[in-house]
Amino acid sequence: MKSLPSALLFFLLFLVACGNPEAQAPGKAAPDSQRETTTAQKENPRKNIVFFGNSLTAAYKLDPAEGYVHLLQLRLDSLGLPYKTVNAGLSGETSSAGNQRIGWVLRQPVDIFVLELGANDALRGIDPELCFQSLDSILTKVKNKYPQARLVVAGMEAPPNLGPGYVRQFHNIYPRLAKKHGAALIPFFLEGVGGRPELNLSDGIHPNAEGQKVVLENVWKVLYPLLEPAES
Repeated sequence: MKSLPSALLFFLLFLVACGNPEAQAPGKAAPDSQRETTTAQKENPRKNIVFFGNSLTAAYKLDPAEGYVHLLQLRLDSLGLPYKTVNAGLSGETSSAGNQRIGWVLRQPVDIFVLELGANDALRGIDPELCFQSLDSILTKVKNKYPQARLVVAGMEAPPNLGPGYVRQFHNIYPRLAKKHGAALIPFFLEGVGGRPELNLSDGIHPNAEGQKVVLENVWKVLYPLLEPAES
């Protein structure tokens, strides 16, 4: 396992605002174009890929269109794949807080669930076993609500200045989760980005627009084999 620069100790978290479609005014007939769109959506429904993470997923200080989640949506659309990306992040999220909030997120359909949490646990020096238990609970709740959902675990690393024992325990969280839940594993979410100034913002922590493109490829390599083609 490669050592990471100590700057990674200062991971920040994100807040993603999700817009809701406008409700149609009572008694007002939908235009033909809207009815046609609704019919098409029912005939060719898109499946949800839910990203449950932190500021690393939020495209911190970037235009949302520059973030890897949006870039992924563009790629899915260009390939004609019937999926919609859903960014279900919350600023300040730890694994424990995520475990408390996951029930609300699961109110919407989930076909693929990508779990990207844990960096803030390392920031606080939280016992890796407690982090594992919270993330394990999140994945269990997803499987209980949506047994057919496919799971992806995004691996993270602890800063080396927390000590080799902590770093080793934290690293092992993610392979353990993937094995227990039959999830696909992204070995290290920030592979090729962490510690490279040219791919991060001036804070040295968050991926910039170019860094987001690298993160996209890290996710895509693991996610693509799980996708199903559009029905012809």
